[in-house]
Amino acid sequence: MKKRRMWRVAALVAVILLTMTAGAGICVMQASAAANDGTIKTGIYIDNIDISGLTAVDAKAKVEEYVNALKETPVVLEATDGDTITVTAGELGLSWANSEVIDEAATIGTEGNLIQRYKALKDLEHESKVFPLELVADKEAMVAFITEKSEPYNVEAINASLKKVEGQFVVEGGQTGVRVDAEASAELLYQYLLTEWDRVSDVSVGLEIVIEQPQGTEEELLQVKDVLGSFTTNYRTSGKSRSANVSNGCALINGTTLYPGEEFSTYEAVSPFSEANGYYPAGSYLNGMVVDSLGGGICQVSTTLYNAVLLAELDVTERHNHSMIVTYVDPSADAAIAESSGKDFRFVNNTEYPIYIEGITENRNITFTIYGVETRNADRTVTYESETLAVIQPDSERIIATTSQPVGYVDIQSAHIGYKAKLWKVVTENGVEVSRTEVNSSNYAVSPRTATVGIATADPNVLASMQAAIATGSIDYVSAIASTFVVPVVPVAPDAAPAAAPAMVMESPEI
Repeated sequence: MKKRRMWRVAALVAVILLTMTAGAGICVMQASAAANDGTIKTGIYIDNIDISGLTAVDAKAKVEEYVNALKETPVVLEATDGDTITVTAGELGLSWANSEVIDEAATIGTEGNLIQRYKALKDLEHESKVFPLELVADKEAMVAFITEKSEPYNVEAINASLKKVEGQFVVEGGQTGVRVDAEASAELLYQYLLTEWDRVSDVSVGLEIVIEQPQGTEEELLQVKDVLGSFTTNYRTSGKSRSANVSNGCALINGTTLYPGEEFSTYEAVSPFSEANGYYPAGSYLNGMVVDSLGGGICQVSTTLYNAVLLAELDVTERHNHSMIVTYVDPSADAAIAESSGKDFRFVNNTEYPIYIEGITENRNITFTIYGVETRNADRTVTYESETLAVIQPDSERIIATTSQPVGYVDIQSAHIGYKAKLWKVVTENGVEVSRTEVNSSNYAVSPRTATVGIATADPNVLASMQAAIATGSIDYVSAIASTFVVPVVPVAPDAAPAAAPAMVMESPEI
């Protein structure tokens, strides 16, 4: 009887196990079928977007539609005084960064054996799978946009400055500067969009504003009253145009206030060299010749200022000598400016106080005076001495034949003697020399006496006579022969080139 009961229990257990196995098999088979239907399984999301039941292509399109809507979100940038700048998120380069999650989502419940796929589907029934939607933005586009749109809100800081009125210094107040920091503002906006934004609300971000305080107080500036250095040159032999250029350049520098550590560029102060900026054509040095160019004479302005700066013992950071000698200062005491070749005269206010630069032209004299706070000993004197190391005399003459002028035209330019020179700074205390320091060394090119001779003529005999005269190499002989011909001016094409002109290296004129 006992054996019969045990057999019945075993049979019942077998029936139950068989039933359970069959059911599991059916579920697994169902899971396998569901895994192969080509759609994303139920319970899978990209951020808050339900992509269940969609193909990978349709799921991607749905997310892209959502991202495109985000791109239309207004982004308000708060500037100064309640002003705002509005742009869309899309214009700032907002885009979907991790579209590969669609493929990852599509594989859930489709990979592994039957049991693994079944388990993946059962897991989704208990808890949804949410993939993050990652966005990215174009930070460079943000910087460019903010830079452009914030320009009207930028106010340049203006330092307090000095002005001389009827021989007395008057302080002119400065202006506080306001500037939008485009780089910092773009970083704030970038971080907010990608890490803080709830992707529902509109975006509002305050721009990073930098306040720039002007330099100078009335108390500080009114200490500026001592003459640190003053120098004068004359231009009595200059024509009307060159004289006007000297006066104009001087006026453009006059009244400059320079704070400690600030650098002054003469070129930046007096350029551009144009009629609109008050300049006229006048003589300049170019390739060993004197030619007319706008601003001719401005080098006398920079040279006069250079000598005043030397006497004030300011820090000269850039100085160039002329290509050929000038007559208004000693050798090595000049400072040339040439626009395209980058020659400039620069110096730094190396004192602990502001300085004021006064420029005056009167009776064909130009004077620069530098005012500041004198801290040098009263018994200390600074002078500068020019030393000529070599003098090079021209040993030939140069004749340039040109078809741009008729026979009979002769323009003669004087020779320029070449020099090698040094400038020395000499310091004395109580009348005794205590130091002698080399300031600069300069080389000035020699340039021969030069004649530009016209050879444009329709008469071959006249042309032959002029060419024969030019072949002698004598300017005086060429001038004598040219004076015997009186012929009409022959029109010449604008691009006609001089014949037999010597080869030259072109550079910008020293004006």
